[in-house]
Amino acid sequence: MKRHSFTLRTPTMVLGLGLALTAAIAGRADAVVTDQDLLEAGTRTDAVITYGVDLRNQRFSPLDKITRSNIKDLVPAWSFSFGGEKQRGQESQALVYDGIIYVTGSYSRIFAIDEATGDELWQYDARLPQGILPCCDVINRGAAIYGDKVYFGTLDSKVVALDRKTGKVIWSKKVDDYKEGYTITAAPIIVDGKVIIGNAGGEFGVVGAVRALDAETGDIVWERPTVEGHVGTLNGKPSTMTGTKNATWEGDQWKTGGGAPWNAITYDPDVKLIYAGTGNASPWNSWMRPGDNLYTAARLALDPDTGEIVWAYQTTPNDGWDYDSISEFIPFDMEMDGKTLKVGAAAEKNGFFYVLDRADGKIVKAFPFVNNITWATGIDEKTGRPNFVEDNRPPAPTELTGDIKGAPVFTVPSFLGGKNWNPMAYSPDTGWFYVPANEWGMDIWNEPVNFKKGAAFLGAGFTIKPVFDDHIGALKAIDPKTGEVKWEVKNRAPLWGGVLATKGGLVFTGTPEGFLVAYDAKTGEEVWKFQTGSGVVSSPVTWERNGEQYIGVTSGWGGAVPLWGGEVAKYVKDLNQGGSFWVFKLHKSS
Repeated sequence: MKRHSFTLRTPTMVLGLGLALTAAIAGRADAVVTDQDLLEAGTRTDAVITYGVDLRNQRFSPLDKITRSNIKDLVPAWSFSFGGEKQRGQESQALVYDGIIYVTGSYSRIFAIDEATGDELWQYDARLPQGILPCCDVINRGAAIYGDKVYFGTLDSKVVALDRKTGKVIWSKKVDDYKEGYTITAAPIIVDGKVIIGNAGGEFGVVGAVRALDAETGDIVWERPTVEGHVGTLNGKPSTMTGTKNATWEGDQWKTGGGAPWNAITYDPDVKLIYAGTGNASPWNSWMRPGDNLYTAARLALDPDTGEIVWAYQTTPNDGWDYDSISEFIPFDMEMDGKTLKVGAAAEKNGFFYVLDRADGKIVKAFPFVNNITWATGIDEKTGRPNFVEDNRPPAPTELTGDIKGAPVFTVPSFLGGKNWNPMAYSPDTGWFYVPANEWGMDIWNEPVNFKKGAAFLGAGFTIKPVFDDHIGALKAIDPKTGEVKWEVKNRAPLWGGVLATKGGLVFTGTPEGFLVAYDAKTGEEVWKFQTGSGVVSSPVTWERNGEQYIGVTSGWGGAVPLWGGEVAKYVKDLNQGGSFWVFKLHKSS
């Protein structure tokens, strides 16, 4: 029993019900999540049944019981500790269904918690082997629910299906070899009975792939490599090649090309497409791989039945700065010139905010959302390509062997991005996106490197530096029609957590300093905050139970910033690690 409760229990509950009985009655034996449930996930108030709150990843809740006028009464209901010595970053977004909260933790763990009491119902720890190679901390971003099972990916590159009531393993599927540098850190989603998930490991010269697994059996239905020249599969047989071999890669460089789709995947039921963003090309040293290097640093739209690429849009061709295109692509409808456009948006690591036609991938708008970008002057809205500043591409080493490195250049944003994995939210009420941005740059230089399986394959060095003296993080409300920043809240340390918007006119996010904070969605005024005891680098959720609205968030400092942060890391060096899940509700006077 790992919970800290802040609510009073009746004597009957305290004396008459033990943990075993609480676990036994939690949830209904016949409750299952269906495809229709998932399609309607964004309209539900009683549950959070998918990563991103809905399959589009808009992270907007229709709940409005907690508002600006009463949020002063928001207090902790209970807190659950992940326990043990397995701390590090806790980036998980929780799921809530049928009286049970499912939250993953660092080192490939998942907990089932009684929604009412905070009592642990079960815990599953993946037996991770020695030698896993996660690039950016031992994090996990969440799970998926479907039928009577809960699914998540592990750091040794497996997808696991568990009985959601008992935690018993139903199936476990190895999808890649962790010894080569492959991992899984993203939360899967479910589309038409298939578990959709991508892999990670671009820093090790792996080959990215999006996969669809049968939710019942774990069999791979299809897999789509994300680097041209590799052949996909469909129902266990070779299907089609991704792109055309050597069209944008020279020689055999495509064999170690990177492009891992390591973050959130979204789905739009209107046009029936899956959207995946792909990571950096390998190695980082772009002089070693001339060409655009498709389909790295790109947006891919995939057929959910076959895995075929329907369209692709590359945000950073021949990427030389590690500008993965892995931010979530959020479908939404936008009114322009008297027309309703079916579009999608992404705030990219490269510092630009993109609005694309979600049916064909054609560019609608692109504008900067962070300051002082140096690597490009803008995005050509006719071609969709960046207007590169060639002097800001890190030069090649003067020799391709030995220890000689190329001259450094100062580049904005840093490789950790204008926005990284941490998801933004969209409010249909305001029509704005709420973006957890970061203002930082880097000295970056190229170095010689040779590929060795299971070893880092960068060919670059770097030091991250802040751009401004007073802040790095900046939560920004952005109008996608105009690019205007409607309001901005600055934070001294980087922002590394996700955002939630609600019908109650509020925007929630966390800070590395440990606060869960609520802002007025229209003005950006801070209206409430709470210190969780460790940095918040996860995504808040909200749900309703017995007529009351609850807010939940995972707390636990870590992730890529303290590992890769350079000069920025000194601003967070004294922050405490942790591992807990907090639940809040409005205080009721007696």
